[in-house]
This record gives sequence, C-alpha cells and structure tokens, in this order.
Amino acid sequence: MTQSITRNQECGRSRRRVEDLRFVSGRGTYLDDLPVTGQLVGYVLRSPLAHARIAQIEVTEASRMRGVVRIYTADDLLAAGLGPLPCVARIPSVDPLVVPPRHALAHQVVRHIGEPVAFIVAESREAACDAAEAIVVSYDDLPAVVGLEEAVSKGAAQIWPEAPGNIAFRYLRGDRKAVEAAMAEAAHVVSLDLDNNRVVSAPIEPRGAITSYDPATERFRLTLSGASVHDIRDQLAADIFRVPADRIEVVAPDVGGGFGPKNIPYPEYVPLLLAARELGRDVRWVCERSEDFLSTAQARANRTRARLALDAGGRFLALDIETLADMGAYLSALGPGIPTTSAANAMGGVYAIPAVHLDVKGVYTNTVPVDAYRGAGKPEANYLIERLVDVAARQLSLDPWELRSRNIVSRFPSVSGLGIAIEAGAFGSNLTRAFEACDAAGFPARCEEAARRGMMAGLGVACFLETARGAPGEWARVRCEADGTVTLFLGTHSSGQGHETSFPQVAADRLGLPVESFRFVQADTRRIDKGKGHGGARSLYQGGAALVQALDDLLAKARAIAARLLQASPDDLVFADGAFAAAGGARQLTLAEIARAASDPEQMGGAAAHGLAGEAETTLDAITFPNGCHVAEVEIDRETGEIAVTRYLAVDDYGNLVNPLLTEGQLQGGIVQGIGQAIFEHTAYDPESGQILSGSLMDYRLARAADIPDLTIEFRGVPSTSNPLGVKGVGQAGAIAAPQTIVNAVMDALAPFGIRHLDMPITSEKIWRAMRDQKGGSASTSAIAS
Repeated sequence: MTQSITRNQECGRSRRRVEDLRFVSGRGTYLDDLPVTGQLVGYVLRSPLAHARIAQIEVTEASRMRGVVRIYTADDLLAAGLGPLPCVARIPSVDPLVVPPRHALAHQVVRHIGEPVAFIVAESREAACDAAEAIVVSYDDLPAVVGLEEAVSKGAAQIWPEAPGNIAFRYLRGDRKAVEAAMAEAAHVVSLDLDNNRVVSAPIEPRGAITSYDPATERFRLTLSGASVHDIRDQLAADIFRVPADRIEVVAPDVGGGFGPKNIPYPEYVPLLLAARELGRDVRWVCERSEDFLSTAQARANRTRARLALDAGGRFLALDIETLADMGAYLSALGPGIPTTSAANAMGGVYAIPAVHLDVKGVYTNTVPVDAYRGAGKPEANYLIERLVDVAARQLSLDPWELRSRNIVSRFPSVSGLGIAIEAGAFGSNLTRAFEACDAAGFPARCEEAARRGMMAGLGVACFLETARGAPGEWARVRCEADGTVTLFLGTHSSGQGHETSFPQVAADRLGLPVESFRFVQADTRRIDKGKGHGGARSLYQGGAALVQALDDLLAKARAIAARLLQASPDDLVFADGAFAAAGGARQLTLAEIARAASDPEQMGGAAAHGLAGEAETTLDAITFPNGCHVAEVEIDRETGEIAVTRYLAVDDYGNLVNPLLTEGQLQGGIVQGIGQAIFEHTAYDPESGQILSGSLMDYRLARAADIPDLTIEFRGVPSTSNPLGVKGVGQAGAIAAPQTIVNAVMDALAPFGIRHLDMPITSEKIWRAMRDQKGGSASTSAIAS
C-alpha cells in the first residue's frame, strides 16, 4: 500500500496550551461555575474526634429547621442497601489483606478527625450549616493512635478488631537470603532511618460534586471536580449502589488541579447521589479548604529503616528495606498498592544492585486515609536510595558523584534487583552532563562567597528513576465531521496537563491537518465508552498509543471509501495533507468530503452510512522509565537556619517530546512540589488527641514563587520502544526527584556540624536546633524564641 505522506511537524514543537486562553480569561468552566438554579445544597457534619464510639445521633430538631430538606446518617444509607467504599488495590500479602468496611457516613465508630457523620440537604448553605450545628452527637472517647511506631507497639489502641496490631497487610518482595548473605560479607554496611513526611495535595480547586437523578431512565448523573471518571463510576455502581454501570453517568468539567487524590470515589458522593434520587432535585456539595485538609486523601507517610551493602571498592551489593506505611484509618481505593507494588518497581533507582529485599507493613492509624499523590510510591523509593547513597559517600569518604558513577546502570536492557526489566536509558551520561552543567568545579568559590555573607552553602545531587505506566491499556475514538473538523475522544483525563494541545498535535501529524482542526473530548462517561483516566504518568504513553491506533483505523476506513468514490484501487491512493488522491491523478478527496460521503447512503452505494470514525483499545502493559539527574544548591543562614534554594538543574530523559514546552511546565510544577515537601510541607497530628495541627494554609506551608530559583532544564531523550510515539511520562518526575536533591544539598551545607541526617521537612527551626545541639558548631540562641 502506498504510504501516507504528512508535511506537518507538530510533534516536537513547543506550543502554548490552547486551553490557557480559556483559563486566564475567566472562561473556564469549573464545578462552581455551573448553574445553581433550583439546586439543593449538601453539607457534611464531620467528627471532631479522632477515635470515638457514636452513642447517639439526634437529628429531630435539626430536621425541623427552616430550609432543611433531609438529614442522612449511616442508618439511612444502610437502609437504602448501599455498600461501603471499596479498596480496589489488591496486593500479595503474607496474611490476607484486612479491608474493614468504610461506610460513607460513620457507622457506630469514628476513626479519624473529619470523618463524615451526617449529611444535611437544605435549600441553602446557610440553612445546612445551621442544621449541622443543631445536630447533637454523643460520643464516647476512645484512645487515638497517630504515630506509626506507636500504632504497632505492644499495647497500642486497636483501631480495627480484625486487624491485630493495627496491621492491614505485610508485603514481602525480593531475595532475603541473598540480601542477608551480601550484608554479612560486605566491607561496608550503611544504615539509615528516615521518614517520608505526610503531605496533602492542596489543589487550587478543592473537591466538589453535583448530582441529579432521572426517574424515567433510573440514571444518576455525578458531575465532579475529579478524574478517572470511568473508575469512579464503576466503583460507585458495582460496590456501593449495586446497579449496572450504565445507570451512573460521571462527568468532569475543567478541573483545577488533582495530582492523584481526585482519581477515586469519596464518601460525600454517596449521600449526594442518594439525595438526588430520593428528593428528585439536583444536589450540590463543594468542599471548603478546611474540609479538604480533613477529608481528601493524604500521601507519603512512611517510616523506613534502610541498609545498603558495599564492597571494598564502593560497589553496591545489596539493599534491604523495612517500611511502616501509614494507611490512615481506612484502606482507600488505591492505598495498599502505593508503598508495595508501586514503590517496588522503582526500588534501587538507577543503580545496579544485585540483591534487594523489601518488607512493608501497612499500618492503621487514626488519621485521614492515604492514597495516590504525584508519584505514588516512586518518590519514596527514590528518596531512600538517594539519601543512602549520599550518606554512604560521606561515611566512606567518597565523592558522591563518583560513588553514583561507579554503580549506575550502564548496560541495557537491565533487570533490577526486584526483577523489573529496564528497556533503555542513558543514566551515566545524564549524571556526567549534570556535573558539567552545574559547574561543580566552581562550587568551592561560591561557598567562600556565601561564607562572607554569613551563609553556609551546600550542593546536592540526586538521580531518579520513574516507572511510568499507570493502569494498562487505553481507549480512543476519532471522528471526522462534515465541517472539516476532527473530534478526538480519549479515555485519559487532563486536570492541567495540556491534553487539549498535545493530543491534537499527535493527530495533526498523523492526518496532515492543521492543529486547529481538532476538538478534544474527555471525562464524560456518556460520550466516551471506556477509559483509565490519568495517574502514573500514563496519559501520553497509553492515550497516545490508543489515539495513533484509532487514527490508523480511521485512515484505513477512509482509504476504502475514497477508493470507491475515486474508482481506484486502495493500494494506488496517496494520502497527504488530509486528502486522498490516486497516484498521478488530478482529483482528490479531503477527509471532510469523505466524511460527508460516509454519512450519505446514496454515495455509500448501499453500504452502511455511519460516518467516518476510527476506534481503538490498546492492551499496553509495559513500563516506561523516565529518568534523570538533578542538582541543587542551597544557602543556610548560620544564625537562623533559614534556607534559600539558589540554583536548581535538571538533566532528564522523557523519550520523544510531543511538546517540549508542556514537558518543561509539567517538570517545573513537580519540582516545586518536591521542594515544598523537602523544606515546608508536613501534615501534623497531635500525638495524644489525633487532632490535626496543620488544618489550614495558615499552618500548612506551601512553596511560594519567592522560594523557587530559576530552574535550568535540559532534555536528553532516549525514545521508549514500548509505544509508537516513543514517549515516557513526565507528570510525576519533578516531585520524584526534587526532595532528595534538596535534602542532599542541605546536608552537604550542614556537614561541618557533623549532622548526618534530618527528616523532611527540613525547616529553618529544625536546622537551627540541630546546629545548636551539635558540638563543634554554633547557632545563635537568640534567633528562635523558646
């Protein structure tokens, strides 16, 4: 068959996001922009206690208040036959995975601060809030446990009777005997205990939803600020409402950030949907920022003891990891997979480590449940190996660049110590280029200059290995319209990644049409047959592969129709710039003309006239391996411990780049979040009461523009062979790489004080106290009030 010829060169071109104009001019459509006429308002009464038995809920007086339409409690949901929220993650566990029921409204016992207790439906938010204050809930206090080590200690308060010792699961992977043998024979064993601090995602738009119900079709509609609409639909239908999936429609308008926690069902959606069905009116609920801290899935929250074995020449022999992973009070939808199978894929990072063993215990605590957040297991895996390597270099008096170079994977394909096959990369050259680009040779002079200003300078280097795939497989449909436009239907979902720009670039190259010809449809189960949403840096890899196949399917159908109309053999047709022509012939047919013909029974000569469309569903399950090397410089005020990040460099490999500008933007956002986790962010609970101590942006510090230096970014792509575009994911990489890069730089600056390790967030107070407490250093005792 004559090959298609396209003259477009969209892939590889930096284009500004077409959706940006809509967003910055106030024409975006977020959940709160949708009309409110005639809607009821939902409000959640939440537990003020971290652990208590519900003795009684009295709603009679509240139900009689002006404007109150209905108040739901757990008994109402159970009477309606609604099931608990599911945990869909399934992992191999030494003992069976313990999944206690998580009812949408607390049943008999509350287990974390902010857990929903009652759901009020009223004519206005004011009426709902007044009713919530009138509800009388009698609680019998129970002991709360929020610390990981406390939760697994002997005699700790038990959160679930079916989970002795508060253990939800134990996950083992790797060769323990080989690791122990290597440890016994090693010339050096470096150990480190470290926390990966609990964080919140803090999207600019908190969660919210609007529900409606059509009694004629018995169909629900859930419009939400969320993602992964098909997965949310399927879980609500199968596990909670127990209806066929097509009875629940899930739609997402523009979404103001997600980062993973919006990809799952939440308790509030359940009474919202029930109220719409029972009351016959639309119901709206929008989460306040303070509620977001108490109810949206949190992340990270690991405590790890790690050991790295090295031979006399500094070669890595074995890695042993023991982790306590905080699951919160319930197993969220994807929670168990994050510290286990997800982390295991990236364990050991870019280094050749022959023997690896991973031992993870999932632990229940009286805290908000933990789920996926930008990287979901890979940040934790990369953080611990990069901190270990830096500690090993200092302990063995080796240069941290040299130690990394000795152990970095250099031959591909390579298989990790846990059996993950890494297809290709240029890990070593990224490290070398980062060393050159950061001007490491000039760092001593910068240190001296900083010292003259009373500052201590530090340089940190860290490599990273992402394992990007997400849920395997994806669906796409492409339809040519009679007006010459082309509609792309994708099962992936954008919450700021730029899909409305990047997917049309892919299609433009394939069809030879201007990028402005394409319209993009996502996040609507009514219009999109199936899909896996976003997560795991999967969208362009999985969605792009499905799109390419759907485009090829469309072209094959268009070729057959064009051959009929041009009275030529399909093999003799040439496709170029959106049109088919017979070789050497003067006549051609555009895709728009073929689409019109495909909808005309007369022109189709009796064949089905269903228009011109292509469809594909892929089954790709291979992992791609984004990777790179990051370098940061920091300055620390010797008197106050205040940190300034002065330089940041990334030398990264994301395979082929469809849109380098968008790639850079995604990476920048991840780096900022990673810097935030390293220096500022921490979700803190009172160890006695379980009350959240960082429940607002007054107490939970996010990185600001003034905290971030200019970011220098270089792309050095090695194309992936796992997908037709040769792409790798970038959505999570910055948040995977930045925390250890910053921490390594801070510890380098603090090396003269003999400080080996500080856990994130490395706040100025933490640094000041560490300097003060170490002999041989000095810190002003007047800088921080006692």
